[in-house]
Amino acid sequence: MPKKAIIFLNMGAPRNLDEVELFLHHMFNDKNIITVKSNLLRAYIASSIIRNHKEDARSNYAKLGGASPLVENTNKLLEKARTAFPDCYVINIMRYTPPFAFEEVKWLQLKGVEEITVIPLYPHYSTTTVKSSLEDLYEALSAANFAPTMKIYTRFYKNEHYNLAIIEEIKKALGDANAKTYDLIFSAHSLPQSIIDKGDPYQKEVIEHVNILHDMLDAQKLNFRNIHLAYQSKLGKQKWLEPSLQSKLEELRNKKVIVFPISFTLDNSETDYELDMEYREIAEELGFEVYKVAKCPNDSELFIEAIKSMAEC
Repeated sequence: MPKKAIIFLNMGAPRNLDEVELFLHHMFNDKNIITVKSNLLRAYIASSIIRNHKEDARSNYAKLGGASPLVENTNKLLEKARTAFPDCYVINIMRYTPPFAFEEVKWLQLKGVEEITVIPLYPHYSTTTVKSSLEDLYEALSAANFAPTMKIYTRFYKNEHYNLAIIEEIKKALGDANAKTYDLIFSAHSLPQSIIDKGDPYQKEVIEHVNILHDMLDAQKLNFRNIHLAYQSKLGKQKWLEPSLQSKLEELRNKKVIVFPISFTLDNSETDYELDMEYREIAEELGFEVYKVAKCPNDSELFIEAIKSMAEC
């Protein structure tokens, strides 16, 4: 029987405060993030961003205990997936922090793996996430002269099990409350408008995902007062996707809200710090009675079922 492997791809995150600058360095030197053609100019822009933001970033991670929640949540997902696929190697490759593609690909090669299922842990396709992570994997495979058979699963925002996992987390956040008394905001990581204008499908797919979830919520008679889409994590002065989450909170008359981070599969600093701490302060200043942030699917059983529907092992 051919030896098989499942590879999860994600952005990565600092495992400790010493890795914060490494993370920022790799992220802002990524040609899919800073899209200028000149490597020299990209390096200059990256060094400027890092210089201006590294201390704030370190402070934010310190408030989360000195590491990103993404690291622990990824490890929990790996543990569950390895149990679900006992006859298959299951590994994770991170884009900007260890474990890096080059080392992990060499390990799979030494194990004699012949077939690989690749699942980028981003529900929507974007050049800044899926394309960047896949290019990184392809470069590592090429450098190792390693050419296993590959199946790649992207755009799993249409997967029913995955969407049921999302609804399960929204229900947990709602608890025993009446959905009709709450507004639901799907918060997506923002992107510069210029990237969308070049043909990146991310915004279109996020909007489609919200519509899918809206219909599924209706089918389960979870009728929120209103359902919205907003964007978070803007950086810099250029035009980014709108509306921003802050402007959306400012316009809401209803002061009970649940926020679900629709563009994230695993909880990370942008959910646990940005949404659950920074925006909670903003919501309190705006007079919200209830501000709740639903968890990502993480290692839920329904997400494992979604992976089983994608991976063959």
